[in-house]
Amino acid sequence: MSPYTSLRSIPTENLFRPGDVLVLFGELFSGGYANGIVEEARKAGMTILGITVGRRDEFQRLRPLTEAELTSAESNLGGRIINIPLAAGFHLDAPEKTPTPTDLLTELKLHNWQETQFNWMHIERCRDISVQRFRSALAQVMAELDKLIPDGANVLFAHIMAGGIPKTKVFLAIANRIYKGRGDRFLSSRALLNSNLGQMVLMNFDEVTANTFGHLIEDSTALRERIEKSGGSTRYIAYGYHGTEILIDGQYQWQTYTNYTQGYAKMLLEEHAQAAWRRGIRATVFNCPEIRTNSSDIFVGLELSLFPLLQALKREGDSAWVAKQWALCQSLLRENVQLQEILQKIEQYHSDTSIVPFRNFAAWPMDNTPKLAEKMVGTSEEIIKLHKNRNVLISNYLSTLVLESTGQLIFREASAPRGPTIWINHDIIARQLTQSN
Repeated sequence: MSPYTSLRSIPTENLFRPGDVLVLFGELFSGGYANGIVEEARKAGMTILGITVGRRDEFQRLRPLTEAELTSAESNLGGRIINIPLAAGFHLDAPEKTPTPTDLLTELKLHNWQETQFNWMHIERCRDISVQRFRSALAQVMAELDKLIPDGANVLFAHIMAGGIPKTKVFLAIANRIYKGRGDRFLSSRALLNSNLGQMVLMNFDEVTANTFGHLIEDSTALRERIEKSGGSTRYIAYGYHGTEILIDGQYQWQTYTNYTQGYAKMLLEEHAQAAWRRGIRATVFNCPEIRTNSSDIFVGLELSLFPLLQALKREGDSAWVAKQWALCQSLLRENVQLQEILQKIEQYHSDTSIVPFRNFAAWPMDNTPKLAEKMVGTSEEIIKLHKNRNVLISNYLSTLVLESTGQLIFREASAPRGPTIWINHDIIARQLTQSN
């Protein structure tokens, strides 16, 4: 378990300047945390270099971006993309003329997935092939980066790879029941983790979310040494999740979304940073707050931790700007619904006897329960119904504020990071927002 180190003061150092380089290790999509760091790099005048995870053809073979796709991706990034596919995970890899793990999953049904046993020697071969493929492509990417990064530059490597969910009907149906189901549709997350299916998915999460960070650090050794010998410096950052402190009963308290199955991979991500730090490499995982993104929307109830940010804003720097944020959020609610009523519901939710036991940092990530699902999914649906438009939610807007502030905080903290794992909680987010607006 990582030591709990929170960012309590706004960082003031700023290492990066025009001519320095941000390397985005992963593909930039809208609405995610990476957009914040890219925006700060643009403001600083840094050169922005990116990669692609590639695309799959009709036979699921990995390919580079087409010219049109590359032009669109580089426009979105605001920099150059090295068009060598760096897709991670073994779910679509296999020895020739043998089934991929995804192929094996297509044979599963809701009535038999818990009893299905995999050939683990075959799964390991699939994983070995995927790692070899990934690292071979990574070596090519590093050779290209070596040509593009000048001597003496300060380089910030930002790891943004995450995920690894196999896109098969049976797994998506299982995930929907674990993360959204209640009553008769509830499914225990422990049932998944105890199954061969769950164990294989956890392995894939590790490969995509965590081990790619280790590969990045290791396989950039020659580049890092060349940069540092020429007077430059290197920093590595990655985006984690390990719960967040929010205001509960008037105090900042750690809480989490349950069940966050990917949490095991996020802890492994932290271990990679700790191992690098012990070697004198400045690699830091920033554990960021819950936000709504395209990829996080499957986790119904995750957004309930966003609402107390409004109260944190008042506590850390009540101002005309804060009043404007409250008014804007109020305008998204139906007539005769007051924002304070929503915040009271959130307070009651976090104090509920079915929720409090899950605020156990040492036991994270914990399994779900029927009572937890009933309260969490039910509260989420209840609050969504109080909005004028279920597609224009307070949690969406608060997510943009979190993205803005974390980008600023991480960019500065990366100049002189305090350790390998750092939590960014609502207190420092609110302070950053109120002081910068």
